[in-house]
Amino acid sequence: MWMIPETKPMFSFLKKKLFSGPSDADAPPDAQPTDAAAGPTSGSPPATPPDDASRQSWMSRLKAGLKKTGTGLAAVFTGTQIDETLYEELESALLMADTGMSATEFLLQDLRQRVRATRTTEPAAVKSLLTEAIADLLSPLEKPLFIRHPSGGPMVLMVAGVNGAGKTTTIGKLTWHLSHAGAQVLLAAADTFRAAAREQLGVWAHRNTVEIISQEGGDPAAVSFDAVSAGRARGKDVVIVDTAGRLPTQLHLMEELRKIKRVVQKADPTAPHEILLVIDGNTGQNALAQVKAFDAALQLTGLVVTKLDGTAKGGVLAAIAMWARENHRPCPVFFIGVGEQLEDLQTFNAREFAQALLE
Repeated sequence: MWMIPETKPMFSFLKKKLFSGPSDADAPPDAQPTDAAAGPTSGSPPATPPDDASRQSWMSRLKAGLKKTGTGLAAVFTGTQIDETLYEELESALLMADTGMSATEFLLQDLRQRVRATRTTEPAAVKSLLTEAIADLLSPLEKPLFIRHPSGGPMVLMVAGVNGAGKTTTIGKLTWHLSHAGAQVLLAAADTFRAAAREQLGVWAHRNTVEIISQEGGDPAAVSFDAVSAGRARGKDVVIVDTAGRLPTQLHLMEELRKIKRVVQKADPTAPHEILLVIDGNTGQNALAQVKAFDAALQLTGLVVTKLDGTAKGGVLAAIAMWARENHRPCPVFFIGVGEQLEDLQTFNAREFAQALLE
């Protein structure tokens, strides 16, 4: 059964913040979505009591997923005194977690200030201060994804990412959550050159009982244009465009992404309303390089970080947060993934992430 606690899940957020009307929280992935999609609400309905068991289940999975990253950090605080050796070991542990030099230096300076301000004398207490420092650094990345209709038509989400990052699976999960929140979703299979990508997206469309625009061997931009036009004509709430996976070094393919964006704007001058990049948490600093390259090409509006389960490189979120801070470039992490199940894709919470990393 798909459990819906109040405090953290993506679906609960969508239901309460974006759409009014009934929804079937416990329906299986292949269940029929709500027939009538309601529009965005002007306010949130009254809160319901949190489901502590579900929240604990999510935190347990998050902690398990980040264990390889957190073990090296937590081991630093097993000593008996706070000295330069502790800070040096922590610096090494942060760098090993792919936090990056800039974020590592920032966190160490922040931590030293917190230790002095609180007159902390026990290494175990320093770990709690580091949790606070990491949570504060990551907090600007925490932002909800609002589904809106700025032009009176569907909201268009353009999703990019390298092959293997979990892009199409993420689209499928997001579609399921949106459908069960009452949204009418249309998928665009703009990855036209890889048959497996269209088939995979088609499976998710069938499972979620949503429509899909697909064309074998067609031009990706043309498929995207047709999908946005169809979404408007059919009264859809959301159109999600699955673009072809590519490396940022493949300049001709990156130019194709720009073309998709331009052509989508011909169908709707206000679109795409969100440009999301899906990145694999296992790739560490390479994930940051992807963020920089795709942002330069598309002006990203948000990220989805997948495959955090089992990674030793979870510190890359701090590196991304530091890049955004230094460049005054807001680039929120809308969702994080720690597994293959639907409940393993959740909205990003900076404090929960920091706690799971170090507790």
